[in-house]
Amino acid sequence: MSKTPEDDNRPRLRHSLLRLDSWIDSTVWNLGFRAAETWEEITIFFRRFRVRGFKRVLVELTCEGLTLGAAGSVLMLALALPAFEETKGDWRAQSDFAVTFLDRYGNEIGHRGIIHEDSVPVDELPDHLVKAVLATEDRRFFDHYGIDFLGLARAMTANAQAGGVVQGGSTLTQQLAKNLFLSNERTIERKIKEAFLAVWLECNLSKKEILRLYLDRAYMGGGTFGAAAAAQFYFGKDIKDISLAESAMLAGLFKAPARYAPHVNLPAARERANVVLTNLVQGGLMTEGQVLAARLAPATVVDRAVNGNKAPDFFLDWAFDEVQRIAKPFAQHSLIVRTTIDLGLQQAAEEAVETGLREYGESYKVKQGALVMVENGGAVRAMVGGRDYGESQFNRATKALRQPGSSFKVYTYAAAMEKGFTPESVVTDAPVTWRGWSPQNYGRSYSGRVTLMTALAKSINTVPVRLAKDELGTEIIAETAKKMGVETPIRTDKTMPLGTSEVTVLDQATAYAVFPAGGVQARRHGISQIMNYDGDILYDFSRDTPAPQRVLSEQAVSSMNRILTQIPVIGTARKAALANGITTGGKTGTTQAYRDAWFVGFTGDYTTAVWFGNDDYTSTNNMTGGSLPAMTFKRLMDYAEQGIEHRTIPGIDATAPVAQTKAKPAEDESADALPALVRPRMLSSEVSRIIRDLGSRMEKAPAVVVPAATLPGRVAGLEDTPLIGTQP
Repeated sequence: MSKTPEDDNRPRLRHSLLRLDSWIDSTVWNLGFRAAETWEEITIFFRRFRVRGFKRVLVELTCEGLTLGAAGSVLMLALALPAFEETKGDWRAQSDFAVTFLDRYGNEIGHRGIIHEDSVPVDELPDHLVKAVLATEDRRFFDHYGIDFLGLARAMTANAQAGGVVQGGSTLTQQLAKNLFLSNERTIERKIKEAFLAVWLECNLSKKEILRLYLDRAYMGGGTFGAAAAAQFYFGKDIKDISLAESAMLAGLFKAPARYAPHVNLPAARERANVVLTNLVQGGLMTEGQVLAARLAPATVVDRAVNGNKAPDFFLDWAFDEVQRIAKPFAQHSLIVRTTIDLGLQQAAEEAVETGLREYGESYKVKQGALVMVENGGAVRAMVGGRDYGESQFNRATKALRQPGSSFKVYTYAAAMEKGFTPESVVTDAPVTWRGWSPQNYGRSYSGRVTLMTALAKSINTVPVRLAKDELGTEIIAETAKKMGVETPIRTDKTMPLGTSEVTVLDQATAYAVFPAGGVQARRHGISQIMNYDGDILYDFSRDTPAPQRVLSEQAVSSMNRILTQIPVIGTARKAALANGITTGGKTGTTQAYRDAWFVGFTGDYTTAVWFGNDDYTSTNNMTGGSLPAMTFKRLMDYAEQGIEHRTIPGIDATAPVAQTKAKPAEDESADALPALVRPRMLSSEVSRIIRDLGSRMEKAPAVVVPAATLPGRVAGLEDTPLIGTQP
């Protein structure tokens, strides 16, 4: 048999593969051998540096320190990134605006921003003022780089010895970082950001710039910001002319402006100023002889008692943010702004919140509250962002995100009404499981087949979850809330129908205002007009904003109003029912572990959202939305509804038996009621209507020219004189 070419090639291929395998084996072995030799040489080389005994301990500690330092650097970078995000915006923008605010009637109520001409350089300030501030707030200001570790250690030691907080460890730079970028909310996250931002400020600004910004931006009580404004407000002087005693009083305000404001508590302010003088001596900045005259003749202040109502500072902060957003394109930034605030309602709102906290705060273990009142149409008439602006400028009405609890259920029911449900539609109240979650009712019991009116009035939990699961979906509910006015992003997880997605008090007031508006957008706003100092109107809300859009159908809003007006009658908000048979609608809300309590309600005239809770999210003592929030709502709304022409709630007949079916409050409920506010006597609603009508007619009346000859005391050559608004 003859051999084929394929038979001759097979041995050759086999030999080639064997040679390749052999080469790979030898190469890999040689590489391993050479690597081992190299490693041995490296090991032998580094043996020269091996230390023993005490030196080895130092080397090991150094190595561990470097390792921990590398890990710590990565951690510090991760913590620093959120802080540095705060610096991306134009953080100097506040100094670009100087705004004078007026209330809805044109009365001046406050200022915000800084007029550059009034911002005094540090070198031109009185030397004793700078020394007083540094001696009290940050003695090592020129020696640290944003964070004073020695001062922090000293403060921690003093606090430990006293068993409480008697000294603060924050530097002046840290306080400026908080004023510029952060809120007063007391959280670990805020303190971490504050520390990083303090270092950032030290890197980007000189010490004099930091001190000047601090003196210009700090809240000084009485609605004033900055030492220059405070000097004018308290002493009626230019800051360059104040005395040592006055400087000490101003320096004492930085710690607690509400507590030491001299126009409110002059003895406390003088006591605090004496502490500042002692700090000057102890810090070696002045001698006892130099401060003796200031001790013997303390500062006196201008009497501000005639000014009446205090400034609505929480509202002004929010309104100033709105002005900066609206007026950013304007060439002029020195502005006069007419707002929507009503100081009578504002004072009543503040008294309602404070009275509730004073009388029930200890028993309910609650320390803070917030409130927003919106008139039908979206104008914000009152805003309470916390118990005391001087203690904390953090606005809990516009910035605090809290779970709304059952007060969020109205968005689920509104979406259901849009889909064709009615208050009489029947849904089963029974155990339900959705995506592995089984919500339970407040009383751990079930009612079987119930109408939607009963389910919402009694705040049954399973029904809105069942509606979301079987009929709506969470996306539709979130979209409904957004259309109604909730601007905070809403999570669409399975628990959302029961109010676990956080909102603000302003969000709730805006959204609920859709119900008395007949399903039309509320268009919340705090700015009516923006003018320059020449009187030119640069912005007018009624002129420059689009017309409100319908967000709920007439059928849906009528159905919702029928349900919501029953909740103060047969539901969870009986303590919110108003006097004199005024029809009221609304919904309570209580979150898990009683952390937050809400009542959001409305009449045909106003919508008011009320929240109570604690800044640190600790639980209250079983406080529900139907208790203190509902009572606070009633106290304010009873006052607001006095002496005005009442509007009806759409879909609710003013003579319907809703108001008539209100049972007389039980003894325990009447005992819990907050004392009523009473409006001062003024014109009746009918007389007010006639006067407004006359004023409107006079404004529209054409001008009439009267011959000068007919005027008494006519001067020869005088031209004919027009009389504006005179009928022929």
